[in-house]
Amino acid sequence: MPHQPRKRFGQNFLQDGNVIADIVAAIHPLPGERVVEIGPGLGALSRPLLAALGRLDAIEIDRDLAAALQEEFAPALNLHLGDVLEFDFPALGADLRIVGNLPYNISTPLLFHLAKFAGDIRDIHVMLQKEIVQRMIAAPGDSNFSRLSVMVQYRFSVELLIDVPPTAFKPAPKVDSAVVRLLPLRPLPHVARDEKLFARVVAAAFSQRRKTLRNSLSSILTAADFVQIGIAPTARAQELSVAQFVAIANFLAQTGTAVLTSSPSE
Repeated sequence: MPHQPRKRFGQNFLQDGNVIADIVAAIHPLPGERVVEIGPGLGALSRPLLAALGRLDAIEIDRDLAAALQEEFAPALNLHLGDVLEFDFPALGADLRIVGNLPYNISTPLLFHLAKFAGDIRDIHVMLQKEIVQRMIAAPGDSNFSRLSVMVQYRFSVELLIDVPPTAFKPAPKVDSAVVRLLPLRPLPHVARDEKLFARVVAAAFSQRRKTLRNSLSSILTAADFVQIGIAPTARAQELSVAQFVAIANFLAQTGTAVLTSSPSE
């Protein structure tokens, strides 16, 4: 019986052979590499990946799909049944290559989850909603520049590789998609002394993105602090670079005066 796509898992199955071939070519998988596929679904990427690699790890939350994948690909496919947002990637080893057509309903939290394991990852090639990719690659001053831009670019270099139309999927989503490559930055060009504090500063600044930093960060920075850091208090969050956000966080870490309770928001 054909699998009925489940909305709660954000299932849109890639079916365009040309797009699949382009993605696999961009990944360029080689035998012996440890590749982990997120959400293999019906196996559209799994088949060519297994043909190139000989073995593949995959994470799938849908029990019905997992059973079908096991039946078709075992033992070459090492399938992990569960929620990728709770998956411990370093348990698979180091130098991991992450690939997949990510469920769009969890794409942002999943990117944050993957960032935790950047030290164990060689590269990431994933399909995302194009609007998300545009935020990931946006530069300061761009209207798409956001909390996601800062947090992703803090740890990765990001490159848009392939634009993918809705017709490449079944069922067709209502949005355009894109394949993006993320490469962990080693070493980090700008190092936050306290990465949790850095994340809270970025979240606080973008929680009121229309306001100036003087207003959005008024609870933690004085006019004198802005002068000392070298950032104009009249600037808005989307105008600051990753380096400038790191500078704010490091200043607060050094002075020990930050008390931030802002909840992350995009």
